[in-house]
Amino acid sequence: MSAITVDRLHKTYLVPEREGGLRAAVGALVRRRRREVHAVTDVGFTIEPGEVVGFLGPNGAGKTTTLKMLSGLLHPTSGTASVLGHVPWERDRRYLGQMALIMGQRNQLQWDIPVLDSYRLNQAVFRIPDADFKARVAELSELLALEELLRKPVRNLSLGERMKCEIAGSLLHAPQVLFLDEPTIGLDVAMQRRIRSFVAEYNRRTGACVMLTSHYMADVEALCRRVIVIHHGRLLFDGALEELVHRFAGDKTINVELADEHPLDPATLGALVDGRAVERSATGFSVRVPKAETPRVAARLLAGLPVSDLVIEEPPIESVIEQVFEATSVEVDGG
Repeated sequence: MSAITVDRLHKTYLVPEREGGLRAAVGALVRRRRREVHAVTDVGFTIEPGEVVGFLGPNGAGKTTTLKMLSGLLHPTSGTASVLGHVPWERDRRYLGQMALIMGQRNQLQWDIPVLDSYRLNQAVFRIPDADFKARVAELSELLALEELLRKPVRNLSLGERMKCEIAGSLLHAPQVLFLDEPTIGLDVAMQRRIRSFVAEYNRRTGACVMLTSHYMADVEALCRRVIVIHHGRLLFDGALEELVHRFAGDKTINVELADEHPLDPATLGALVDGRAVERSATGFSVRVPKAETPRVAARLLAGLPVSDLVIEEPPIESVIEQVFEATSVEVDGG
C-alpha cells in the first residue's frame, strides 16, 4: 500500500478585498467583496513507503498549503487524500501519532523551560512509554549532538540549536511520515549539512516516508531522488531529479575573482568564454556556460587570467522551476 495517495486535491480561499479610503471602508460594512484564490488545483501523486521526495516550487506555489492538508491542518475544497490509510483532515488520533509536520523557524517547544521538559510534554501528549522515550531521546541526542542543549531553556539557544531541538522533539513519537517545510531555512551551511545528514539517517533507520520542501538545491540533491514540482498550485513535473536537472538546468554559472585589478581586454576575455555574455563586478565577473563545457571553460580561465578564486554554481532552484513552468506553458499554448 502506498504511504501517500493524493487525487485531484483542490484548495480555494475566499479573500476579502476593498479599495482604500473611508467611503470604501463604510461600504465594506454593508457589502463585502471577495475574490477566489486557487492555492492548489487538481494536484495528484502517489508516494511509496520509505521514499524521500522533494516537493518544489517558488513562493506561493501551494507547497505549504498541500502539506497542511496532508497533515490535517486544512480541509480541502475538493479532492481526496490518504496518508498511511487515513484521511488526514479527519484528524484521527492514530494518524496524528504516525506523522509529523516540521516547519522551519516555527516554534513548538516552550520558550522558558528546558528542552527536555518540552520533550516530556510531548511524551505525555503522545503517550510514549518511559522506556521508549528515554531510548529515543538518547538516539536523537546522539544523531543531532543535543547532549549539551537538553537542559538549557529554549530562549537561550541559537537558531541552529533550536532547529535541531525542534526536529528531535517532532520525532519522539517515531512518525512514519515526515512533512518537512523548509527545515534548513535561515541556518548556516554547516548546520544545513547536519540537518540533511540527520534526515537521511532517520529515513535509513526507520524507513519513514519524507516529503521535503526547500529553496536550497543542496537539500534536494542530498536527500531526494524524486521531485514533484508545482507552480501556481498546479502540478508541473513528477519524476527523477536527474531528469529535471537534465531537461531544465543545462547551464552552470562560473564566478571568477581576480588576483589584481588590472583592466581586462574585452577581446581576450571574450575569446576565453567563447563570446558569451559576461557580467562584470568590481573584482571579477561571472558567465553562464553549458554544463558539458564547464570544465573546459574553467580550465581556460584559470590558465589565461590572474584568478584568485573560481566557483562553479548550479542554477538556483527557482530558475529551474521557472523553466519548467515556461516549457509547460508553451506546450499548453501550442496544444
